[in-house]
Amino acid sequence: MTKWKKRFGYGIGDLGCNLVFSTMASYLMFFYTDVFGITAAVAGTMMLITKIIDAATDTGMGLLVDRTHTRWGQGRPYFLIGAVPFAVFTFLTFYVPDFGMTGKIIWAYVTYTLLCTAYTVVNIPLNTIVPRLTSDNQERNWLVSTRMICALIGTALVMSITTPLVEFFGQGDAEKGFLITMTMYGIIAMVIFVLTFVSTKEVVPPSVTHEKSSFKQDLKGLTGQSMIFFVLNFLYFALFVIRNTTVIYYFTYNLGRTDWLTFVGLFGILSGLPMLLILPWLQKQMGKKNVLLLSTFIYIGGDLMIYLGGSSSIFLIAGLGITGLGIYGIFGTIFAIQPDIIDYSEYKENRSIAGMIAAFQGFSVKASMGLASAFIGGLLSLGGYVPNATQTATALNYIEISFIWVPLIICLLIGVTVWFYKLDDKRADMDIELERRRHLPDQKVANL
Repeated sequence: MTKWKKRFGYGIGDLGCNLVFSTMASYLMFFYTDVFGITAAVAGTMMLITKIIDAATDTGMGLLVDRTHTRWGQGRPYFLIGAVPFAVFTFLTFYVPDFGMTGKIIWAYVTYTLLCTAYTVVNIPLNTIVPRLTSDNQERNWLVSTRMICALIGTALVMSITTPLVEFFGQGDAEKGFLITMTMYGIIAMVIFVLTFVSTKEVVPPSVTHEKSSFKQDLKGLTGQSMIFFVLNFLYFALFVIRNTTVIYYFTYNLGRTDWLTFVGLFGILSGLPMLLILPWLQKQMGKKNVLLLSTFIYIGGDLMIYLGGSSSIFLIAGLGITGLGIYGIFGTIFAIQPDIIDYSEYKENRSIAGMIAAFQGFSVKASMGLASAFIGGLLSLGGYVPNATQTATALNYIEISFIWVPLIICLLIGVTVWFYKLDDKRADMDIELERRRHLPDQKVANL
């Protein structure tokens, strides 16, 4: 199997995920309130409650992956298992039934929960499979960077073509437009997951196997470095949500540049592409810890440039480009750390718990996104923000705090957290020891 076939086959899986995930993040609330016909309060409550269900399904899926042993590997089978349900539940989530209000609410709860579950079935294995695809650390970095580029492309596509497609297919009927568009996204994602299955192969077995293990026993495999990884995920996705949520408010009210919003959305995404392209090289030269520190400083520099430049177009574009480099440097490096975290649990605790690590990662991400959204809502309310009105000086100040200073503080917290990351220095010893264990009879080394 050629390297680029494997890289592309693995990476494109996240494009499939993001066609639907990014659409849900950007359009689902609008769909539920303005097309489906339920109130914002009901939709918001539903999304909060489903986060609890998500936590359970993430954990269950992680445990299931750790206990899956087939001739296709541990994670790969779920790309096939989840492909069709993912497409079907995408269709059902964006289908508007001819029910009364109570029936509609029940339909929304059930279909959205099923779609989130199908997403978990394909996404948790996508997060766990890298250490099984290769034992070469640099090749792992390329796999992760390829995945991040594909995720970026998926998000950019959603941001740029979803509204035009809804209008084209709907011809004034948003219900029809969303249904056809999302059905198309679901089918494309289904095909992509099959391609990911075909294009990848798990060739690196765990260095340790366990005939039986409980959830409590697997918890013992989590290390201090695992906790750092979870905190980094929590902080990054808080940064991601807060930046993407507040950029609209800042450009609309503080700068009065609503004509820039489409450009800002796409440029903010695509400006990170150069960083993702050179990330494997940077990680090889500097180590992941130093690249992550560098990326936080880059973001802070761009953030301050936007602030100091005021309404200057040159400063705004330069600042947006620099923050894009920084945020995607953080993004790509945190995901590149995950295979090291998985290996370290095998190395130090003799536990193969890739699925559990991915499950806790997923929980930290979803908790972060929920809390970040609530935090921004509370902060804007505290400042006296009023929708579609001329804002007071206090409200404008709070919007600026939300867009400029809160992300800057989060970057500083990321820098402090990553200072305690130690696996760059342990990578060579881990490779030698794990390879030695894999050549022991049956890899049964749990009691070594």
